[in-house]
Amino acid sequence: MKLKNKLKILNDPIYGFISIPSEEIFKIVEHPYFQRLRRITQMGLSYLVYPGAHHTRFHHALGCLHLMQKAVQVLKSKSVEISDQEEDALYKAILLHDIGHGPFSHALEHQIIDKVTHEQLSGHFMSQLNKEFNGSLTLAIQIFKGEYHRPFMLELISSQLDMDRLDYLKRDSFYTGVAEGNINSQRLITMLNVVNDQLVVEEKGLYSVENFLSGRRLMYWQVYLHKTGIGAEHLLQSVIKRIQELMEKEIAVDLPKNLEYFIVNPDLDFDSNTHDLEKFASLDDSDILSTLKLGKDHKDFVLSELCSMILNRQLLKIKFTDHQIAPEKVQKHLSQLMITYNLTAHEASYFVFSGNVVNAAYAKTQPIKILNKKGNLIELIQAGKEDSFKALLKEVKKYYCCFPKLQE
Repeated sequence: MKLKNKLKILNDPIYGFISIPSEEIFKIVEHPYFQRLRRITQMGLSYLVYPGAHHTRFHHALGCLHLMQKAVQVLKSKSVEISDQEEDALYKAILLHDIGHGPFSHALEHQIIDKVTHEQLSGHFMSQLNKEFNGSLTLAIQIFKGEYHRPFMLELISSQLDMDRLDYLKRDSFYTGVAEGNINSQRLITMLNVVNDQLVVEEKGLYSVENFLSGRRLMYWQVYLHKTGIGAEHLLQSVIKRIQELMEKEIAVDLPKNLEYFIVNPDLDFDSNTHDLEKFASLDDSDILSTLKLGKDHKDFVLSELCSMILNRQLLKIKFTDHQIAPEKVQKHLSQLMITYNLTAHEASYFVFSGNVVNAAYAKTQPIKILNKKGNLIELIQAGKEDSFKALLKEVKKYYCCFPKLQE
C-alpha cells in the first residue's frame, strides 16, 4: 500500500530549504519522468575534471523553481500583475524546462537522438504530463513555447538573465569549487522589474548584471569549456558513433536494452508515438556507464580503447591555440597512431581530431534592458559607460587539437 507523502520542503545545499508551492507540483516532482532527472548528471563528464561535480538535473530543476518563487514575490511586490494561474504556470514551466535532457546532459545531446533537441523533448514530456494532469499544464506549455502574450514570463525561463542561468552558475560553482560562478542571484532577482510585459533590470542592478555576465564567461573558460572536459566528451560521443558504425556492419555489440532501442531505431516519432517517449524516459546515465563497462571488453580495438579511456580517465591530450590547426599537424598525429597500433586512417580519427570553441559573455540579439531612474529603458551596453561593458560583446574563439598522450 502506498502511503501519501506529505513532504513539501527539501533541503538544498545552495539555498537552504526549498518549499514546493502546491500539492499538484509536488505530484509532478514525484512523477517517474521527473524522478529520472536524479539519474542525469548536470555537467556531463565534468566530474573527470572537478571530482565534486556529480550533481544532477533534479537538483538544478528544484533550484530553478526556488528562484522563480523569489522572482514572482519580487515582481508582485512591485505591483506587476501575475494571476494565480500564471504563477502556477511559471512554476511548472521552470520546473520542467530541462526534463527532456538525455544521459550526461549536453555531452550526448545529438548522438543518441539526432534532430530532436532537449527543449523539444521537454515539450513532449510536458504535453504527456498535461494529459495525465487533466490539462493543468496548458498555460505552462504556452509560456514555455513562447506562445503566451506576456513575453516576460518566457524571459524568466529562457533569456540572458533567466532563473535557469542564475541557478546553474551558482550551483555549478558550488559543486566544482570554482568561485567565479558564485554570483549573487538574490541581488539580481531583487533588481528585476517588468515594463510593457518585458523583463527589465533596475539601474541599481547594473553592476550586478555586469558581474553576472563576467562570472558566466569565466565559468565557461574554467569549467564548461575546460579542455580536459571537451576531450572527455569527444570520447563519449565517439563511443556512440563507433557502436552505430559496428552495428551497421552487423558486428554484435552488447548494449543495455534502453540504449539499444535508440541505436537500432533512428527514425523516432515523439509527436504521435508515446511509446518512443516512454522508451526515452527509461534512458539515463546508468545505461551509458553500463555501455562503457560492456564495451571495454569488445573485440573491436577502437570501441574497447574508447570505453577504457573514459572509465580509467586515461584521456586525450588537448592543446588550445588562437589559430586554426594546420591539417599537417593533425595528419602527423594520425600517422603516428596508425603506425603504433596498426590502425586505418578512419580508426585513428576516433583518437585524433581538431575543432573550436566560442565564448561570448553577452548576446546583443537578446538585449538586457536597464530601467533608469527617469523611467526610460536603455540597452545594457549603452547603460554601462565603462569600457568593461563593451568588452562583454567580444566573442573569443579558440581552436584545439586532440591526440593520445603517448605521441608527445
